[in-house]
Amino acid sequence: MGAIVFTGLRNEYFDSKVYYGAVQYWFRDGGMVYDFLRPGTPYGFTYPPFAGLVMSPMAYLPLWLVAAVASVATIATTAALMWWLAGPYIRQKGWPFRYAIAIAMLLALLFEPVRETITFGQVNTLLLALVTADMLFGVARGRKWAGVGIGLAVAIKLTPGVFILYLLVTRRWRALATSIGSAAAATLLAGALFPDQSREFWTSALWDTNRVGLLYYLSNQSERGLLARLPIETVESRVWLVGVVATLAAWGWRVFRAPDDVVGGLALTGVLGCLISPVTWIHHCVWLIPALVRCVEMGRPYLGISGYVLMTSHLTWLWEKRPRPPLELLGGNIYVWFSLALLFWTPLGTRSSSEIHESDKIIA
Repeated sequence: MGAIVFTGLRNEYFDSKVYYGAVQYWFRDGGMVYDFLRPGTPYGFTYPPFAGLVMSPMAYLPLWLVAAVASVATIATTAALMWWLAGPYIRQKGWPFRYAIAIAMLLALLFEPVRETITFGQVNTLLLALVTADMLFGVARGRKWAGVGIGLAVAIKLTPGVFILYLLVTRRWRALATSIGSAAAATLLAGALFPDQSREFWTSALWDTNRVGLLYYLSNQSERGLLARLPIETVESRVWLVGVVATLAAWGWRVFRAPDDVVGGLALTGVLGCLISPVTWIHHCVWLIPALVRCVEMGRPYLGISGYVLMTSHLTWLWEKRPRPPLELLGGNIYVWFSLALLFWTPLGTRSSSEIHESDKIIA
């Protein structure tokens, strides 16, 4: 925990302060939420109106309590993710479960994207946990409610929409319809309650790339971020579109050939989202956790462990400011290169029903 606090001092719950100020401006001052910018910065609220509805209690809480709740929620959801994802492997190996799962949880909390999620006051692990629970306990078991978690995650933040693509490619028609219906219902609810904010988001704020920050900033560890850091300004957007199509094709081919491997699909689709999103800040890379765990448990520990170590080391930040050290193309894009490696080499195979049953104990 000391490492988490030490490495995160510079972040000072920055994103929680943006959410807090925006929600206060919206619900208490009667302002248009997308007009709010945190004083002295170009940053404002970038999520759909349904996310604002979910965050509305912030309007009536002190900032310190909002930051405390965000931190506790991130720690709790990270622990749940390790229980679900690493728990079956720990049982299979016969290790002392409580001791081993505690180590796994601590290692996950040290992972730089999780540290950054805590110290920015972000919502990343909450969304990952919502989607993971839906995939493991809904989609994998063919439950009637499968897809609800994915739909709600999409209504809160659009990037989990890649999991709707997963349901389409693997032909899970009922879960696909449920996820789309859930996202639409939550979005329409927000639209009915807040028509002005909804109109502003879908017609203007969504398309304003300046609201999210500079694409070339080092923390943007997506394919678009990598390209934005290269001297190819005149063709950058076209190269990116070609890269997105190629990435989607590679992902689609792999998950289409292993439709029964929902855990593998969760892993690969999380990687896909990180790669093709125009902006993938380092704290968004919590979506790589299922792939790293899958590599360790299914025969490619060198990839999972080396990825974890380098993405936890803070090494990539050596290339943050100019003059930058040599090998910027490699060192300044560590997350991108490992995401591509995970896309192609994360093992696919099916977990036995007994292992998934053991994971169910967390929600029993």
